[in-house]
Amino acid sequence: MTGIVVVGDAGLDVVARHDQPLPHGGDARAAIRFTGGGAGANTALWLRSLGAETTLIARIGNDSGGRLIRAELEAAGVRCAFATDPEAATCCVVVLVDGEGQRSMLADRGANKRFAPEDVTADALTGSTHLHLSGYVLLDPSSRPAGLAALAAAKEAGLTTSVDPQAAAHIHDPAAFLDDVRGTDLLMPNTEELVALTGSADPSSATELLDAVGAVVVTAGLAGASWIDANGVASAPAVETNCVDSTGAGDAFDAGVLTTWLAGKSTVDVLRAGTQLGALAVSRIGPQP
Repeated sequence: MTGIVVVGDAGLDVVARHDQPLPHGGDARAAIRFTGGGAGANTALWLRSLGAETTLIARIGNDSGGRLIRAELEAAGVRCAFATDPEAATCCVVVLVDGEGQRSMLADRGANKRFAPEDVTADALTGSTHLHLSGYVLLDPSSRPAGLAALAAAKEAGLTTSVDPQAAAHIHDPAAFLDDVRGTDLLMPNTEELVALTGSADPSSATELLDAVGAVVVTAGLAGASWIDANGVASAPAVETNCVDSTGAGDAFDAGVLTTWLAGKSTVDVLRAGTQLGALAVSRIGPQP
């Protein structure tokens, strides 16, 4: 199976499922659990569940949270190329999941904010043919140089590359973001991120991005997903499922798309693989397989 390097956050999620609106200044009952998280770690675990030889490059703290997430990843067969920060704590995210399965997040990137270019080593890329970068790395000024270093190192090593923008709210300068990802083989936004980049929710608007990237895959929830490249626009419907927890659904979608695309399958097969894995992710509790 193709080797894939993922560059992105690794941390802990505190997932609180609540059925009633949160009362400001009051109390509410919730079902709460701790789980591994971080967009990079989620994608790496989904890739590994599909049989890909997967390496995760990230920065964790020298604390129990960092040791826990490393142990969880390694137990699943993910190779952890982690830098350990001597001062900052491991990333932690509070995830609020409502009765419809939609999540809101309060994120402390912790040690991931201090992710540095020197954390991306040549050894971590050895044996892989593709590098996938989580946009959170690029969209935080403190870790952006490391994201750029990862993309540059991948291109120098002859790896194909992909980027998931991850957070529309943090795309403040679309032109600058597109400059950062210029030359990437595959850009993977959801509809909100597409709007941030092009001003339109129409998947065909992604053609505007093709002067910067090779192809664009857009996820649109219940509207399915679309692939946009120089040959036009291809689409696939969503897979019907009961949404229990949408946390990490996009990370699962990315894994399905990447493994199928790297295997040389058709565009339709690529989209189907992504939507199927995304549906599996939302039908269960937690962001990871």
